[in-house]
Amino acid sequence: MPIRINLLAEAQAEEEQRRKDPVKRVIGIGVILVLVMLAWASSLQLKSLMARSELGRLERQIAQRTNEFQQATENSRQLAEATRKLESLHRLACNRLLYGSLLDSLQQIAVNDVRLMRLKTEQTYVMTEATKAKTNATRVIPGKPATATERIVVALDAKDSAVNPGDQVNKFKQAVMESDYFQSALGKTNEVRLTSLSPPQSTGGKPFVLFSLECRYPEQTR
Repeated sequence: MPIRINLLAEAQAEEEQRRKDPVKRVIGIGVILVLVMLAWASSLQLKSLMARSELGRLERQIAQRTNEFQQATENSRQLAEATRKLESLHRLACNRLLYGSLLDSLQQIAVNDVRLMRLKTEQTYVMTEATKAKTNATRVIPGKPATATERIVVALDAKDSAVNPGDQVNKFKQAVMESDYFQSALGKTNEVRLTSLSPPQSTGGKPFVLFSLECRYPEQTR
């Protein structure tokens, strides 16, 4: 029976032992783990860059929306202010003293022996400045817009030359109070007042008295 001699057996044994060396195996595994970690870190870096880009885009959108909101708020405030002023002007135009209506009403008030000598009107406006909103420890006290209080006084100077001067004064006063215009303009609380009454006098003719009536319109605050 032939005998086989493997001359490379020793070298093969050494090579097999090197392959089974645990140190080399650990090194190989370590290299693989390092490569995996590098790949994972690269993916995280890429995701971070993408997230930062998305964050920047969202921040720009928020800033744009914020600017648009502030502009819309300012436009709304200006519109409300313009609307308030237009309403005030409309109320002023509707409630202003109309001299045509006043003169027409006086022409229709006729009392025997009484002649209207002079018509005087006085219009004054009392301005109240606006107040800003205030905040105290518990609540916010809202501000108030500026206002103007309108005061109108109509004075009627007349002459009574009746047989008994002065007898027609109250009749003329009553006629003014009962006229449709003055009932509407003065309301129930603002009566016609007799402010002056002269003693009987004469200038070479028929005796007469001079008297004055005051019509105070209700105050209007706008």
